[in-house]
Amino acid sequence: MTREEAMNLVLEHTKNRNLVKHMLAVEAGMRAYARRYGEDEEKWGVVGLVHDFDYEENPNPERLPNDQHPTTGARILREASCSDEIVEAVLSHADYTGVPRRSLMAKALYAVDELTGLIVAVALVRPSRKLADVDRAAIRKKWKEKAFAAGVDRDAIVRGAEELGVPLEEHIDVVLAAMQEIAGDLGL
Repeated sequence: MTREEAMNLVLEHTKNRNLVKHMLAVEAGMRAYARRYGEDEEKWGVVGLVHDFDYEENPNPERLPNDQHPTTGARILREASCSDEIVEAVLSHADYTGVPRRSLMAKALYAVDELTGLIVAVALVRPSRKLADVDRAAIRKKWKEKAFAAGVDRDAIVRGAEELGVPLEEHIDVVLAAMQEIAGDLGL
């Protein structure tokens, strides 16, 4: 799947602009990790871009391993002839599917996903509302405030960094820098 095909799939299934921006942020983080590990940046970017494309139509609030997010998305990706590696990574980014994260790409997707939400939340409370004014210290400060961005699973961020084999502080820096590179696309 090309990036253009992935973006068309996202836009076909997602009307919520903030959800599209989330997928763009995850794509940026995935591309940064692909470069870091000498992996296929296009493929890693595509998996970051499509990981939540089915979420708006199939939100799965009960987090059941059924025919909702991300299982529906995985089926659509298979029908679009996506590789098993991409489909498995998408399925494994949700712990409740029970699909293990075997590839480095799947581990990176899991590690990046939740962290992007926290970074966006921190940017939105800065006076400028700009990613350029966010640093690791600001993220760590807000991290400690459990009521702040309460929907962000901080334990998942820690697990993700551990599974990826990257110290948490370094992980925050990698994802933040990647998001800062596309700040205009994110409106931040």
